[in-house]
Order: sequence, then C-alpha cells, then structure tokens
Amino acid sequence: MRHRLVGELMTSAVVHVRPETGFKDIVRLLAEHDITSVPVLDQEDRPVGLVSEADLLLNEAAQEDPSGLMLTPRLESRERTRSRATTAAGLMTSPVVCARPEWTVVEAARLMQGKRLKRLPVVDEAGRLVGIVSRSDLLRVFLRQDRAIREEIRRDVLRSTLDIDPDTLDVRVHDGFVTLAGTVDHPGQVPVVERLCRSVDGVVGVTGRLDHRRAGTAVLDQTR
Repeated sequence: MRHRLVGELMTSAVVHVRPETGFKDIVRLLAEHDITSVPVLDQEDRPVGLVSEADLLLNEAAQEDPSGLMLTPRLESRERTRSRATTAAGLMTSPVVCARPEWTVVEAARLMQGKRLKRLPVVDEAGRLVGIVSRSDLLRVFLRQDRAIREEIRRDVLRSTLDIDPDTLDVRVHDGFVTLAGTVDHPGQVPVVERLCRSVDGVVGVTGRLDHRRAGTAVLDQTR
C-alpha cells in the first residue's frame, strides 16, 4: 500500500519574496497571484519565514481611529513592532514550519491540523524550497476516480497486503464510499480489511458486510 506523497501534490513554481522585499510589493504579489501568503527566502533559497494577509493587516489594525470612536487596539510588543515593519523581514512569521517531498499526505495533514496551518513550504534535504503544499492540494486525493480506488483495494490491500484473492470479495466504490461483501478465512481479518480500505487515499467511508469461515458464520455489519 502506498499513500500519495507531498512531492506529487505540491506546487513547484512558488511565488516568494526576499527579506528586503517591501510592504507594497508583497501586497501586489498576493493580489496578482490570488494567494494569501508568501514564503520569505534567504539568499540560499531556504525559507526563513512566511508573510500572510494577517501579518500585513497588522499595519491597519494598529492605526488609531481618526474619528476617535474606536479605542486603539492593545497589541503585544512583537505585534506592535511588526505592525510598523515595511519589509518582509519585519512582517514575517518565523520560524516557518516546513514539510518534505517524501512525506505522505497523512503526515502533512496531521502537521497542518496540529499546528492549524493552511499551507506548508516544502524543502529538500538541504533546507531549500522546492514547493508548497496547501490544504486544497491534500484534498485532491478525494478527487480520485472510484475505479482507481477499487483497483488499489483489490491489488494492494487484498492481494498484496493480506494475501486474499480479490475475486472472493465484492468491492464496490461510489463517490469514495467503499462497500465490502463476501467471506474471509478468519474473524480477525474482518476489522483489518475494513481498516486498510479506509486508509486508501480518496476513501471517504467504508461499509462492511463480511462473513468468516471459522468460529461459525458470524456476520459483521459495520460502517466506518
């Protein structure tokens, strides 16, 4: 079995800036490329930070209300310093959390979820930027064709991993939902088959109605 890798899903042509890039130039790049953040690279193309729309908006948030109707926001000292910055070096959020091309979709998704990130710069073994991967990139695995998911389950899950003849089970996939029916040799295989099918990239859910030959003819009807 094989999960899709970050290197297969990432965007390789990455819009980026240097530490000395000015405020307006950053805003212009975001608008021109319809993106919400840019990595900041040093002279060796290693990410040293990330400038997002939120970072840029600190400038506006820190302004006093000319009418005097709104109180000036209380910003932490670092935020106040960043609100006055005019280049990427002062505006950026640092250090930046990065991914590697050989990471699986699962690894990248867990890091994004844990750190509450929308995207990850992708770096090589030397720490140089080679791409960027976003939440929407990872979600592309759910656009896989049902036919491809079914074939992977039959070939990789049943035959290669579990040594089960795929023709002994009825595997159906519709809109990413997998339905399993048939008979396996051991009762312990039932949850294993369902768990491995659920881990296939692009699978939304698994419904299993599997019999087993040993210890009677117990039937498990479970939905994952």
